[in-house]
Amino acid sequence: MKQKRSIWFKVFALLTGLVVIAIAGFFIFVSTSYKASPSADKSLQSDDQVKVMENGDIEFEPVSDPNDIGYIFYPGAKVEAPAYAAMAKEIAERGYPVFIADLTFNLAILSPNRADEIINNHPDVKRWVIGGHSLGGVMASDYALKNNKVEGLILLASYPQSKTDLSKSPLKVLSLWGSNDKVADLEKVKNAKKGMPNDAQFVEIKGGNHGGFGEYGHQKGDGVSTLLGNQQIEEAVKQSIEFLDHLSD
Repeated sequence: MKQKRSIWFKVFALLTGLVVIAIAGFFIFVSTSYKASPSADKSLQSDDQVKVMENGDIEFEPVSDPNDIGYIFYPGAKVEAPAYAAMAKEIAERGYPVFIADLTFNLAILSPNRADEIINNHPDVKRWVIGGHSLGGVMASDYALKNNKVEGLILLASYPQSKTDLSKSPLKVLSLWGSNDKVADLEKVKNAKKGMPNDAQFVEIKGGNHGGFGEYGHQKGDGVSTLLGNQQIEEAVKQSIEFLDHLSD
């Protein structure tokens, strides 16, 4: 009997140890993130065109004549939300309210329905587009498919999960990626067109990489961008505004 108890105690101790190691590993993983570059700070300041508010989510509200289409953005995995402020503010300058979602541990997979709260808190915005970078785009795709308030989807270096078939949905879709991206699986990014609506737009940014959609420095394993400064962000802004303008026509 004593020997049996000893075996069970060892098994219990082993399982407890594994659980502790797993929990510790998780918190070590989520405690590190890609911090926004100092250059992002200026885009977090309000001016005469855009009012910026940080209350968990980061809101970019056009000062005058806001469009009735709002844009919710899910950051990439472990990337701080302010890293996308430059892109968000430039889109807001064209009249579109933009909301960078506050994600648990900077992981969209832990906050897949964060857009619910943003939509519920802004009843003045009548129409919605959601988008995301990398993993953020994956979860944004899932959300767009199940929420009929969302009319459009913008993917940056991203693609829907295989179970997320958008081909029969009324969604308008824009997919952007950099040709030198070494983080995302570009074959999956390009082949995602098979599961998209027929009018989905797919645009490659020549010379761009994975991290170039935000201001957070070089991402581990990424390719080298041949673009200068925020050129990739500027192209993403241009494409996104054209997409939003088309929706608002």
